[in-house]
Amino acid sequence: TKEIADRCMNEIFLPTIRGMEQEGTPFKGILYFSLMLTSDGPKVIEYNARFGDPETQVVLPLLNSDLLNIMIAIRAGKLDKAQVKFLDSCAACVVMSSEGYPSAYEKGKVITGLEEAEKYGIIYHAGTQKRPDGTFVTSGGRVLCVSSLGRSLRQALRNCYRGGELIKFEGAFYRKDIGSKDASLIREE
Repeated sequence: TKEIADRCMNEIFLPTIRGMEQEGTPFKGILYFSLMLTSDGPKVIEYNARFGDPETQVVLPLLNSDLLNIMIAIRAGKLDKAQVKFLDSCAACVVMSSEGYPSAYEKGKVITGLEEAEKYGIIYHAGTQKRPDGTFVTSGGRVLCVSSLGRSLRQALRNCYRGGELIKFEGAFYRKDIGSKDASLIREE
């Protein structure tokens, strides 16, 4: 909601940036704030000076500006002059993993349903390998991510899960509670 976004800006984002400036270590680049909504409001889980895979895969589909131009502006210290626009949409992503991840897991499991799943979002490959015949098999614990857009968070989540349901490989699993607690806070369709 706008109220939560304003709290994040005023209580977390701006104080962090101002604090780094006051300490003589202004930041240039992408600073990712991993947040969790609690009953006491938003809380910081971690800061990342890079985008991790799922974070990038959910944020960048919303970007409606040229990322390279934004990066050039950041490097030149002219971000305030750059055009940074986002789609008026919501995004969600669900990571599909191999059974046993993050511990031991088997590789080489045939993946099906990728083309059908693309109707519901972008499929990002992480732990996959393309075979000479064009098929894909698992080659890592975090196999792929389904990232979807929607007019609301519920619609974006529904698209992610529809895409995930179409993708099959032996031992596939993914969380089914992503966004479930917060979907009611986001605007309806």
